[in-house]
Amino acid sequence: MTSKTILAAGYAAALVLSGATSALAQAPAAPAPLPPPQVTHGAAIPGVCVFSGDRAIGQSTVGRFVFTRLQQLTQQASAEVSAEETTLNTDAKALDGQRGTLDQSAFESRAAAIQVRANALQRKVQQRNAEMQRTQEKALGRLSDEIAPLVRASYQAKGCSILVNREALTLDLANPAMDITPQVVTALNAKITQFTFDRERLDQAAAGPVAPRPAAPAAPAAAPRR
Repeated sequence: MTSKTILAAGYAAALVLSGATSALAQAPAAPAPLPPPQVTHGAAIPGVCVFSGDRAIGQSTVGRFVFTRLQQLTQQASAEVSAEETTLNTDAKALDGQRGTLDQSAFESRAAAIQVRANALQRKVQQRNAEMQRTQEKALGRLSDEIAPLVRASYQAKGCSILVNREALTLDLANPAMDITPQVVTALNAKITQFTFDRERLDQAAAGPVAPRPAAPAAPAAAPRR
């Protein structure tokens, strides 16, 4: 492999991280509540209720807190890898400028080192993406657990016989009198407004399970008495 090929590989790997870090998993924005469609509804159907999980999360205090926190954690992870990316790109460009002054051995050695750093940073970006995905899933799972009993309570309080997912309705149309989402949001706000969570860490998981310690040797049996 020529020195030019090595540098091209290392430099290209460094520059491609510009796209990798900008593509770091973006935390979802809280769904904005849609204005009710201007239509005239027919009579509410007795026993039929509708519910929107997206709106319950987006309109609740705890839901907005979770989305804001996810955005903060994403920005922190992005800043972490972006700082390394900037340094790596700077070093790669500096090495490119020294192409004519370094002997081939030194040039190839430095180019190889940049390649190693680029590969390591690429793995870090992938890991941070996986960590943010795990964090989002866990936080939304907590929200789901908090909301589920409130949905059941509102369902029973309203005397529903069937509950329909509002997001599955054509044009999201339903008589507001059948929608239990507002009651669930009110109950959720009274129950919880925020909870603490940080970015999930996969470093320990990637290291693999810890090998079990060997069992201590059994004590020797006492000699029988004569």
